[in-house]
Amino acid sequence: MTRVVVADDQTVVREGIVMLLGLLPGIEVVGAAGDGEEAVRLVAEHRPDVVLIDLRMPRCDGVEATRRIRSEYPATQVVVLTTYADDDSLFPALRAGARGYLTKDAGGDEIARVISDVTQGKAGLSPAVQGRVLEVLAEQGPGGHRSREGRGELPDGLTVREAEVLALVAAGLSNTEIAGRLQVSMATVKTHINNLFAKTGVRDRAQAVGYAYRNGIT
Repeated sequence: MTRVVVADDQTVVREGIVMLLGLLPGIEVVGAAGDGEEAVRLVAEHRPDVVLIDLRMPRCDGVEATRRIRSEYPATQVVVLTTYADDDSLFPALRAGARGYLTKDAGGDEIARVISDVTQGKAGLSPAVQGRVLEVLAEQGPGGHRSREGRGELPDGLTVREAEVLALVAAGLSNTEIAGRLQVSMATVKTHINNLFAKTGVRDRAQAVGYAYRNGIT
């Protein structure tokens, strides 16, 4: 049996994940936490094989909890299960030591597969997340540094994916169409749009279109 701790601050989501995992063969849920501090405590108490953890939680967020768990209990693998798949969520979690990363639209079979993968020492990434990681690697030059073409050309700290979403907004695509084009969830698209609105200071899609054309992001 693979022993799992679940950490999510939303009670209904946490209980739903626990119930789902309870239906999967070969998995035993040994604890459920409502924040990162409790997750670390449960890992110390139960020494599970895997922690399935959200990122946005009170007291101690998922990235910090992941860093602590991997540092203090290296035999426990961490899989992120979150609504967010933007660069600002994904890469800090991976750098903190997460071996898996899933968005909450993942089904039971995919969650079971990723849990199995990480316990075997493999990376457990959803197809969309894996694709984004490969994109970033492709943008990097020798030695892991961004190539000249991918460095310093985007205004206001926009990431490559945020600029891509902005270009699709400027092309008149709806959130649903953008999600289909990029093969990501609607929640991911909304997160990218919220992030790029905050960074650029635009208030609506019309202003975003103007910003995109002024900055050559089309």
